Amino acid sequence: MKQTAVLIIDDEKKIGSLLARIIELEGFKVFLAVTGKEGLKVLANQEIGVVISDVKLPDFNGVELVKEIKNIKSYVEVINLTAFGTIADGVMAMKNGAFDYITKGDDNDKIIPLLYKAMDKAMLQLKVYELESKIQRQYNFDSILGHSRSIKEAVSLAQKVASSDTTVLILGETGTGKEVFAQAIHFESPRKLKPFVALNCSGFSPELLESELFGYKAGAFTGAVKDKKGLLEEANSGTLFLDEIGEMNLDLQAKLLRVLENQSFIKVGDTLTSKVNVRIIAATNRNLKEEADTGKFRLDLYYRLSVFTIPLPALRERKSDIELLAKHYLKLFAKKVNKPELKLTDKLLEVLTSYSWKGNIRELKNVIERLVILADGEVLDDAYLPAEFYTSGTEISSLDMADVEKKHIQKVLVHARGNKTETARLLGIGLTTLYRKMEEYKIG
Repeated sequence: MKQTAVLIIDDEKKIGSLLARIIELEGFKVFLAVTGKEGLKVLANQEIGVVISDVKLPDFNGVELVKEIKNIKSYVEVINLTAFGTIADGVMAMKNGAFDYITKGDDNDKIIPLLYKAMDKAMLQLKVYELESKIQRQYNFDSILGHSRSIKEAVSLAQKVASSDTTVLILGETGTGKEVFAQAIHFESPRKLKPFVALNCSGFSPELLESELFGYKAGAFTGAVKDKKGLLEEANSGTLFLDEIGEMNLDLQAKLLRVLENQSFIKVGDTLTSKVNVRIIAATNRNLKEEADTGKFRLDLYYRLSVFTIPLPALRERKSDIELLAKHYLKLFAKKVNKPELKLTDKLLEVLTSYSWKGNIRELKNVIERLVILADGEVLDDAYLPAEFYTSGTEISSLDMADVEKKHIQKVLVHARGNKTETARLLGIGLTTLYRKMEEYKIG
């Protein structure tokens, strides 16, 4: 990261020019402004790391100017200079976020060492700011692709609820992007700089799920040699995303209900209540209302979770978005494997659009990744689509299909450097199925 510049704001031009010369000799680029308004304009358009501002300006109190500077670029550090320092101004300057507050009579001895310290802090804060901005861009609502009415309606609902602390229930089939929506809601909320923690409730036994969610005290069970934070604590001040909430058993649902009601819980093996401040976003591919009506899910928890529901459309219900999504993943995976820009044939697009996509966006993403791996030239056609895209009676015979599948597996094996677990993942099949097909096609 290149060194950022210094901005001096002082209406006494001679003093400002002299200070600029001293700082330039240290190797910094310097910008000068004589009013607060002019300084803010420079700040908005230049890469500034540290601002050195006089307290008495024609249009601003320099102490109050600190807040304006921080509002524009929070990572910038500000040093206030004054001819007549007061304790009250100094306290207010620091409260507003100033790095330091010094009198002009001391600046010759203090300003350069102070400048280096302020710049070091600003550079570190800039790195953090850029990382946070990158994450927010990656997970905001702009990352949700699609022009269909159904997806736009879902995005609109999510945008409306993002700024609140309201509990959200996202409904949709597996692979429709429920976690993507949860992340977008979090990163567009006031909690965006706090943790986003995701937990798939279907991936744990009831006992393990309770420990993961609430944490435990040392000695709570065999192997619990020390206290462990649960994900509720990890997500404190942020958002906890509970995917596949319908898989949670009834006993654990009762404990989650307590969290939603008063933001408190008890760790496994503990007797004391712990408090958290966490927003819950849940998701499911089940019909929770039906399950609640039949006693398979707690009705009171359902009502607490479904304060605001967002239904996500299946990919087959938004076919007009398939080409956009396919081209997006095509570009993404081509770049990942260092291949040139690839194109999809009209026939391939036709097949992709007419396919049922039971695995939704996740399945489309995996298919495009495999096609990119198999691509020999710059144009992708339907020849290397997985066998499930074709049924009996299509123009491809079973013999041709077997040959296509064999070549498909061989290419993916080469790409995965012989790693059969990774090959099975890319093919979207189980490891035992891969071994069976390798034996069937005599692939060594």
